[in-house]
Amino acid sequence: MIGYVTLGTNDFPRAVAYYDALFKSIGVGRYMEEDNYFVAWSPAPDAPALSVTIPFNKQAATVGNGVMVALYFESPAQVDAFYHKALELGGTDEGKPGFRPTDATQGFYAGYFRDLDGNKLNAFCVVE
Repeated sequence: MIGYVTLGTNDFPRAVAYYDALFKSIGVGRYMEEDNYFVAWSPAPDAPALSVTIPFNKQAATVGNGVMVALYFESPAQVDAFYHKALELGGTDEGKPGFRPTDATQGFYAGYFRDLDGNKLNAFCVVE
């Protein structure tokens, strides 16, 4: 149902470098781009994409309160690796990987982080 998600940035080259390195860690490359304005990453042309862009109205990009992008993975190990890569590249912790609720041993497993512009994302999987 979701085609793509767009995140605004105030430092386009920095944001692109961050997501290039982060998505490269899981074998995902650029899908579409417009020089100095917009880049989208996707695992396939028919799969959902995540993009960064300079806001169309040329105003400052701001973080949406309550907005979060959740990225699906197959296993807790993949969630852990992606979360740690996000922090290694300069992202900040918003909730270490683990089950939610925290006393669970199966179900929803996620790690939360913010990118270099303060956008909130998570990596998650479901463990049965």
